[in-house]
Amino acid sequence: MTTDLTGGLPVEREYVLAERPEQDDIRDAVNVWLEEESGRFGMRIGIEALSQEWDAHDIWLDIAFPDGRTLSRRGNGPTHSAIAADGKPRIRGAGPLRFECVEPFKLWTVSFKGEAAEITAEGLITNPAPEERVMRDIEFDIEMTMAVPPWVPGSLLTEAGAVLSGGEQGEFMSPRYEQLFRARGELRVGDERFSFKGQGLRIRRQGFRKFDGFWGHCWQSCLFPSGKAFGFNIYPPRSDGKPNYAEGYIFEGDGTLVPALPIDVPWLVKLRTGGDDVPLELETVDGRRVHIEGTSFANLRSRGSVVLPPDFPIVQQAHVHYRWGDEEATGMMERSSLPSKMEL
Repeated sequence: MTTDLTGGLPVEREYVLAERPEQDDIRDAVNVWLEEESGRFGMRIGIEALSQEWDAHDIWLDIAFPDGRTLSRRGNGPTHSAIAADGKPRIRGAGPLRFECVEPFKLWTVSFKGEAAEITAEGLITNPAPEERVMRDIEFDIEMTMAVPPWVPGSLLTEAGAVLSGGEQGEFMSPRYEQLFRARGELRVGDERFSFKGQGLRIRRQGFRKFDGFWGHCWQSCLFPSGKAFGFNIYPPRSDGKPNYAEGYIFEGDGTLVPALPIDVPWLVKLRTGGDDVPLELETVDGRRVHIEGTSFANLRSRGSVVLPPDFPIVQQAHVHYRWGDEEATGMMERSSLPSKMEL
């Protein structure tokens, strides 16, 4: 059996928007989660090009170490030209950060050369907008080779597609797809240098997005050495009894994604800097139960300076050691919960 890494999507879906959209609140974003293969560090890298702020795209960078040390960058930067040498809009860049689609659905690169603030995961628990006192020189160049077909949320399970197309739950997600990859690269933090291999998740999002009414989620994925993989996203059950979004998949190393429903997930109830047990269970459409163990090795409370409504979900990004049968690998996890539902 062969694997179509496009998943049937047109290559144009990979290209970025070259011109500012006329409508407000349209985003063109490239985001990456990356985990060093042994868990030495995890990274979250992203650019958000928002239509009403088109000349200075938002930059997101977190490099998290298991001891709690974190290197973080928030802000914006002058927009890079989207047009590559072949005349196609393959580049999404701002200031010190640059993504390039080298070959659609197969190879992307990301590079950074600039500064980031040194903060701590422990400090973020009580202050998600910390004062940036110590700055470090950061430089990296990373190649990301796609290994699993892309997942378009809402495309695998009929019930999930109906929920996303029915209004606000789809607007939380926004039009997007995600794809697991293998990575190799060089990272410099001051005088420290890392040559590394790893794996991660790339997300392409393009369209309208809003957060009003959002009440939480649990999102996990991982690519294993054999090529097996899993991913899912779920919102908590609704207080009004209406359907909540829930969808996932397993990948068996080749072929296509096998649709699955998350039936047991580790909801966020308390903020920790690491060491959370985060097991999960998926049920495939052909009736198989897949149990995967997980323990986080770096947790960050999401940084931000925007004033949020009362009882808006607290978001945690984390990097995890996963175990599926006799295989182990590092992967991602993002969770959020209403403060009123948490132990704070």
